[in-house]
Amino acid sequence: MKVLLALTYFRPYVSGLTIYADRLAHGLARRGHSVTVLTSRHAPSLPRDESTEGIRTVRVPVAFRVSKGVIMPTYPVWATRLVRSHDVVNAHLPQFEAAPLALAARVFRRPYVITYHCDLILPPGRFNRVAQRMVEEANRISGACANRVVAYTTDYAEHSQFLRRVSHKVEVVLPPVTLPAPVDEDVARFRRQHGLGMQNDDGAWPVVGLAARFAAEKGIDVVLAALPALTTAFPRLKILFAGPVIEVVGERAYAERLAPSIRALGDRWEFLGSLDAHRELPAFYSALDCLLLPSLNSTESFGLAQVEAMLCGTPVVASALPGVREPVRLTGMGKIVPVGDAAALADAVIRVVTERDRYLRSRVEIESIFDIERCVDRYESVFQDLLVTSEHRSH
Repeated sequence: MKVLLALTYFRPYVSGLTIYADRLAHGLARRGHSVTVLTSRHAPSLPRDESTEGIRTVRVPVAFRVSKGVIMPTYPVWATRLVRSHDVVNAHLPQFEAAPLALAARVFRRPYVITYHCDLILPPGRFNRVAQRMVEEANRISGACANRVVAYTTDYAEHSQFLRRVSHKVEVVLPPVTLPAPVDEDVARFRRQHGLGMQNDDGAWPVVGLAARFAAEKGIDVVLAALPALTTAFPRLKILFAGPVIEVVGERAYAERLAPSIRALGDRWEFLGSLDAHRELPAFYSALDCLLLPSLNSTESFGLAQVEAMLCGTPVVASALPGVREPVRLTGMGKIVPVGDAAALADAVIRVVTERDRYLRSRVEIESIFDIERCVDRYESVFQDLLVTSEHRSH
């Protein structure tokens, strides 16, 4: 089967959406399917066409940017060419380019499957309001053309305006989450490198972390507001931030606004940058007493980092957003707090750190719930069913 995946950003850009698409692409390629990713050439240094690890990536030149999106005038040409040469199309929304892709799939009678990752909520401003409407219209056209729409959870599907409109097409598939088990030597080295004290029974050396892009919807300002209460409870608290910080698309003003508060924390707050998923990331999660996911709006629909932390034995404090609250609900491995409530966040972190054993589950339990192969199975089944139906109609 020849599968075309389409999304605005792909590796080396890092976000939950790109990680999801990358894992799905590799899962399909491992099963012998021919996988192509159609995306933007968001950095001029990136090759226009490359094949690595059995996956072809085609990057369309970018003319200019609109807020967090990119404008690619030649995208319809590439979409038409690639849709025609593939058996099934899987579009990862939201994206500006969804409409020409959906229409190409309709013209060439290719099964068209949407994976709806989250709603898009742009910052205030007249220009962004126009961009928002453009994306919503692209989503509407795409949804009308779609044969199936994959959502992460029923919880999010019931609360998303877009997903409610296409509820008769929705398939709920838990996202693909995988991470190597942490190696003791790597964890010890990580703790030494970052000056982390040895944990003890009274939680005197707690380490909490975030794993995300430095973006407004991630609720980093809520963490900063919770710090006075946390540092009163834990005078030697350390905060580690794993993920891209510099020049995150559309987030410069937010980063500049929070920079003075973070600088004032000195070595209590440390930026780690993007970590290698094979050894560095498992060591990071394992070194934490607790991972924070204080996201603020429906641009966050799940939070893959939660499950990655759980696989490494680390509990989570997450906001009570639809979808985001599901990993803790499914596993019991953490606490859920009201959205944007810094005091509740601090209270939950204190509870999880001081009573940590109550929130621990085995890696086997977590893997049994979030099985990447089961996710790929579901996609494969949806694609094959649609291909069979399409063939019957053509006869």
